Amino acid sequence: MNAIQIKKSLSLSVFTHDMLAAILRGKVSNINEKISKMVKKGELIRLKRGVYAWGELYRDGPVDKIAAANRLLSPSYVSFEYALSYHGLIPERVYEVTSATTKPKKTFETPLGRFSYRTVPVQAFSFGLQWLYDEKEGGRLVATMEKALCDTLRAQKGLSSMSQKRLLEYLTDDLRIEETELFKLDAELIRRIAVAYRSTVLRELGAMIAKERRRSA
Repeated sequence: MNAIQIKKSLSLSVFTHDMLAAILRGKVSNINEKISKMVKKGELIRLKRGVYAWGELYRDGPVDKIAAANRLLSPSYVSFEYALSYHGLIPERVYEVTSATTKPKKTFETPLGRFSYRTVPVQAFSFGLQWLYDEKEGGRLVATMEKALCDTLRAQKGLSSMSQKRLLEYLTDDLRIEETELFKLDAELIRRIAVAYRSTVLRELGAMIAKERRRSA
């Protein structure tokens, strides 16, 4: 069974050893040897042990880095600076794929780039997540704009005692978020995330957005 035949049964751009084994079982005598040979020939790229992507000649397009991040470490969701850039809330393009997990922090250096994971509390993990789905890649988890911003602020040291005025300056000057976009965020979702995180700065963020929305209503 050659790479093209396997590709017809596996459209995902990132996949696991078990997914490959399910296709190869009964068709090759040694599954692990077959996968190793495909890696050596460049038909597959190993991202870590047990997680692979198609080599360049076998790709239909760019590898979905959100899917890659989700599969490299589970449970996790893409968040922090990468998600802020993905949603267009910050102007900079972010190359390192940053994710949140309930497991200890971890970093993977892969042929696709660097994937890093920061620990968030279990009670805050499931708030504010967006489920992306398409027939090619299946389901992927990424933070909403609100959750990505909350995760980013919570990870920064020295922000807990900020006034709303100083917080606004930090968001617009340091993170370069446009005020008009900032005040479109869901204050109630941020409030619920703040409660889960038990975070003063996130409560201030939610209160500031709610106050501005009332003022401009």
